[in-house]
Amino acid sequence: MTRKQDDAHLREELVEARQAYRGAFLDVRCDRVRLPNGNIALREYIVHPGAVMIVPLQGDGRLVVERQYRHPLARVMLEFPAGKIDPGEPPLQCAVRELAEETGYRAREWARAGILHNAIAYSSEGIEVWFARGLTAGDAALDDGEFLDVASAGVDELMALAQRGEITDAKTLIGLLWLQNWQAGRWQLVWQPAP
Repeated sequence: MTRKQDDAHLREELVEARQAYRGAFLDVRCDRVRLPNGNIALREYIVHPGAVMIVPLQGDGRLVVERQYRHPLARVMLEFPAGKIDPGEPPLQCAVRELAEETGYRAREWARAGILHNAIAYSSEGIEVWFARGLTAGDAALDDGEFLDVASAGVDELMALAQRGEITDAKTLIGLLWLQNWQAGRWQLVWQPAP
């Protein structure tokens, strides 16, 4: 499918921007927009500062994963390490920081895979996907109020869990997709030394 050069017939025009709620983390907006046909509609969405997710590759081919309780779903989820980007923080710096804080691992090399928008209908969140290799173990330094278990798993094991519906985290599933395509030689990763 090719992208059409002129998307004017699809664009919405902002009529009124309104902040509906502002918390310590969430910024909820309720905007009025003019649709392409001239009608007015409401658009409710969350403004998010962005995040990173890391696919940490161990030397034996296994991957570092985390088990963490997620309150909105009221269950423990299996996922790759991830975290919110601080104001003004470059995404790679955030990835290095989050991997070390959550797992204790430091990586010798890093590669940016891309960005994913996991909830485009109601959130501006973009998650930068990074790969890390040449891992060295160390001590984690979790944020206050953060509790998680660090483990490792093979690719086949994670794929089986995903197939059975036991991994449902979108960013982790996208990380597995990138990993499979990179390992098969279909998608490229450009590696760089750790900053």
